[in-house]
Amino acid sequence: MTLWLAIPLAVLLFVIVLALSSSIHFHFRLCRLGKDDRLEFDIRALFGLIKFHYELPKLVFEGIERGVKVKLEKSGIAPVRQDSDTEGQINKETVQEWADHLKEALRATRGLKKWLKGLLSHVKITKLDWSTDFSLGDAAYTATATGALWGLKWSLVGWMSQFVRLQQRPRMFVVPVFRDELCYSTEAVCTGKLSVAYVLFAGLLLLRRISEVKGGLSRWIKLLRQKR
Repeated sequence: MTLWLAIPLAVLLFVIVLALSSSIHFHFRLCRLGKDDRLEFDIRALFGLIKFHYELPKLVFEGIERGVKVKLEKSGIAPVRQDSDTEGQINKETVQEWADHLKEALRATRGLKKWLKGLLSHVKITKLDWSTDFSLGDAAYTATATGALWGLKWSLVGWMSQFVRLQQRPRMFVVPVFRDELCYSTEAVCTGKLSVAYVLFAGLLLLRRISEVKGGLSRWIKLLRQKR
């Protein structure tokens, strides 16, 4: 009887250890060619048993007042599979609402910025490629802007490296196109991973920080309900 109980417990323990030793992998791709934009984001966890794919195939700028019209496509393989398309508008009211939610989350959590910084410090970037082709319509201006764009890209990479771990040297490309017309295209690809064990630890740490603020848990529940 003891043996029959020990075997499933040993198997369960092995599965838990295996899951905690795995990582959450993500892949981000941003592409702009002319007026066409595409943003893709993939998440894979537990050795591929859980997969999510998010895609923004449509980004249309409709002016300062109306903002940006977006279409989000979601799909994935998980214990509960859900495929859906959502269209929305991002304008100044939307941005203000996000800012208000962020302020409320900061008030409802002790040291949320510190917690987020600690979480990002465990993110490992395994690949970062960013290529840009452009023309300003004038050869001299294009050549001058090439150096400035190089500097801007590496400045952004340097700023990002303060928060996450770069496992490999990023590959940056800036290609001047000498045409008599304006043109611009870019593609950025980023892949990385984060330990499942640390995600669980960070989740418990976040709950602790929330519980240390009076009414923090109820505020978070309210925020999550508003996002739905």
